[in-house]
Amino acid sequence: MKKNVIEVTNLEKYYEVSGGFFSRKKDIVKAVDDISFEIPFGESLGLVGQSGCGKTTTARALCLLDPKTGGDVKFYNNETQDMENIDNLEDEELKKFRRNIQMIFQDPYESLNPRWTIKDIILEPLNIHNIGDLQDREEAVVEILKTVGLTPASNYLPRYPHELSGGQRQRVSIARTLIMKPKFVVCDEPTSMLDVSIRISIMDLMLNLAKDLEVSYLYITHDLAVARYMCNRIAVMFNGKIVEIAETEELLNNPIHPYTKRLISSIPVPDPSYDRKVYDVNYDELDAIIAKHGTDNPMVDMGNEHYIATHDVKGLI
Repeated sequence: MKKNVIEVTNLEKYYEVSGGFFSRKKDIVKAVDDISFEIPFGESLGLVGQSGCGKTTTARALCLLDPKTGGDVKFYNNETQDMENIDNLEDEELKKFRRNIQMIFQDPYESLNPRWTIKDIILEPLNIHNIGDLQDREEAVVEILKTVGLTPASNYLPRYPHELSGGQRQRVSIARTLIMKPKFVVCDEPTSMLDVSIRISIMDLMLNLAKDLEVSYLYITHDLAVARYMCNRIAVMFNGKIVEIAETEELLNNPIHPYTKRLISSIPVPDPSYDRKVYDVNYDELDAIIAKHGTDNPMVDMGNEHYIATHDVKGLI
């Protein structure tokens, strides 16, 4: 049986929104609404969906960057060899957790300190966690810059973020994350700002880390082709909920939920002669599942560990 590095159960993140300047009424926006998933060591889960569906909010809640409203998140503890609720972590245990879970942010323009050099930015996590001596840390920085394609490294160490292109900044952000050799990495579209020539090398690097060091990923992306290349499983998110989750090939070849079908039908095909067929949203298959299983069980296994959400999405898609 595979060991899980992280287990998420009924995760919720709600925001209060004022009804107006003179109104006392508060509306609740359910950015993440009762989602559950698990990721084994060395495997990747792709989280796909349209902008605003709650993907990044989920990522920030897992990394403790934003407090969650409800639900449980459990992370594997190497010392006890058991799953531990991250709500119970304090002091040194919390520091170890942060060392083992890292996040690659989507926007390198905001995630890098403009007043620090590239060397200082990548050295920071090593300094915080007191890993190795100064010489070891500097050698590690040079090595990770070479790994992400910023060579020669000596040209980049004294520079500031504003002196780099968008793709180079993103590679610095990836280097800062991977230098810690974490067990779990949340990737918020890490290759979206990279050119095609370097994108595949970065993805191969991440896959090699998954194989050699059992690094696991939550990979957030809009690109189903990237998700297919990177991920063992894909979870489709819509309106704050996971509506379908399955093995990558199973989901792409046999989509069941109407939103998943519409998402896949929108993939661009690089062929000017291709006659795209517009997918008309059809709820018949989902209605049959709801009629058979009801809505008490939020996710139904359709076989081959292919799960479908049973909540009503009519009028939303």
